[in-house]
Amino acid sequence: MTSSSEGGDSSHLSGDSSFKGLATLSLAALGVVFGDIGTSPLYAIRECFHGDYGIAVTHDNILGVLSLLFWSLILIVTLKYLTFIMRADNEGEGGILSLTALIIRHCKKNRHERWLLVSIGLFGTSVLLGEAMITPAISVLSAVEGLQIIAPGASDLVIPVTVAILALLFFFQHNGTARLGSLFGPIILLWFTCLGVLGFIEIIRFPEILKAVYPWYGIAFLLNNSLHGFLVLGAVFLAVTGAEALYADMGHFGRRPIRLTWALFVLPALLLNYFGQGAFLLESPHGSHHPFYALVPSWALIPMVILATMATVIASQALITGVYSITQQAIQLGYLPRLTVKHTSASHMGQIYVPASNWGLMVATIGLVVGFGSSSKLAAAYGASMTTTMLISTVLFFFVARDIWKWNNVVVIMLVSFFAVIDLSFFAASMSKLFHGAWFPLVIGLLAFTLMNTWKQGRILMLKQLKDRTLTVEEFTESLALQQPQRVAGQAVYLTANPDVIPVAMLHNLRHNKILHSEVALFHFTTERVPRVPNSKKVEVVKCGDGIYKVIARYGFMESPSIRQVFSLAHHKGFHFRFEATSFFLSREKIVTGLKSKMGSWRKKLYALMMRNAISATGYYDLPSGQVIEIGMQVQI
Repeated sequence: MTSSSEGGDSSHLSGDSSFKGLATLSLAALGVVFGDIGTSPLYAIRECFHGDYGIAVTHDNILGVLSLLFWSLILIVTLKYLTFIMRADNEGEGGILSLTALIIRHCKKNRHERWLLVSIGLFGTSVLLGEAMITPAISVLSAVEGLQIIAPGASDLVIPVTVAILALLFFFQHNGTARLGSLFGPIILLWFTCLGVLGFIEIIRFPEILKAVYPWYGIAFLLNNSLHGFLVLGAVFLAVTGAEALYADMGHFGRRPIRLTWALFVLPALLLNYFGQGAFLLESPHGSHHPFYALVPSWALIPMVILATMATVIASQALITGVYSITQQAIQLGYLPRLTVKHTSASHMGQIYVPASNWGLMVATIGLVVGFGSSSKLAAAYGASMTTTMLISTVLFFFVARDIWKWNNVVVIMLVSFFAVIDLSFFAASMSKLFHGAWFPLVIGLLAFTLMNTWKQGRILMLKQLKDRTLTVEEFTESLALQQPQRVAGQAVYLTANPDVIPVAMLHNLRHNKILHSEVALFHFTTERVPRVPNSKKVEVVKCGDGIYKVIARYGFMESPSIRQVFSLAHHKGFHFRFEATSFFLSREKIVTGLKSKMGSWRKKLYALMMRNAISATGYYDLPSGQVIEIGMQVQI
């Protein structure tokens, strides 16, 4: 692996490579990264035997399902993600968007190939939004369904209690996770400990279940049950649905803590519980309706339901904050309009809150709970989103290994083909449930992909039209030498999408007011294809002459731009504007459709609608509202 990748972990350890530092990071990773995959025992085994395509609870089928589940965890999570894909980091950050940015940054492709790769990565990111809607719904609902075991008459309370918990979860998001973060690790630690202990007790009673580690039991299951056995793969896949989170959260904790926590604690606890559920079913085949809670002694049912609910809330929290991160990255990369992004922690810049994403996610999640009514019905929709995402990760990994790491073509093709066969098998099995709910995350993904692609293309068309109305900076300074307009004392900042051309707002102001400030700065914010840009390289100041400056601010796609920070950094490079005395000029474009282009009329109208609902640059860049002047104009695309 390249040196940049090897350096990723050290930055997260902040120079503390001691056992204590590693243990602290591992505990934090346990609470954030493994919550999703750690709550899968609540429903994964149950759906194999009790779901829409549940198989008969026989001795051979139990061993076969456990064998498939065991090797899925080993091959997909341990081998594919933790061993190979987590090596593909973009300056320490993981996730599909980071992987896509890494490919574009390093691979020399023609325009069509780049567009195809970006589209694939963008669709994979879009589908993740569908998963993020389903995860809180199925996780919390499956935990609360334990009430039916404690008190069968309480079944009518399951939906109201689940909705109340989810509503509280979303309503408290604006406070941030900093205060609760210290509790996440210990709670999930207790959860995994209970998983392992409960499973171990049952395995001791029926050690025969351990034979399922042999792969031929899984192969025999698929051969003996033909199509029905293949369809059960869609339920088996539920055990690995949190694997993508391990890669996406790599930037917060580094590879080493995640790998160690998985290998030494999480994987053993999960396998003990899954095999324990299998052992229970060998003794009591009739208990397939909820084998997880069947492992719990009657005296511990109430505490276990409470602990399971807490664990699922934590798992949901990880996905919710993941959506905030995806939204911010999409904004920074130019695939979404400006939205309000609030930082909830002064010490952790990655802890953010996006109100629009939060409320949209809340409505969708609660709607799923009410609409589907049970975790079993939601399970059909759940696997489809992740199988799609994992398949796309495999495709993108191929280009990283071949074009960036320069691996041998034969090795790359063999390795990726092996992973692709596994991914395609799970994908096909999940798609068999298309009309049972699997359509939902795909529709959400298609909708999100359309919105992001429309915004990107519409923005390109609009900037092209604006470019035709203006002058380059060089042409403008030459015109000043020929005919100097009235200059007034003061300092003005114009935000511009292109640092080499004069903003239309500046020309409009000069044309209509016949004046120009004595000192003018053109501020251009650009998003680099790296997660973060160091402060030493963040700001560039160019003196163009005649009192005109260009200030180029470079931010990573994991960062939020700040005008105050730019002023502070630019001051050390000869830019001495006084922030409190500066006037900020912005353009307010009104989109008018009409010109012929490759973009359909309905997408132009959609782009115009998104433009109207985007927050202004004042809020996005944290400009002082009392110093902002907006100049309106119509733009036809």
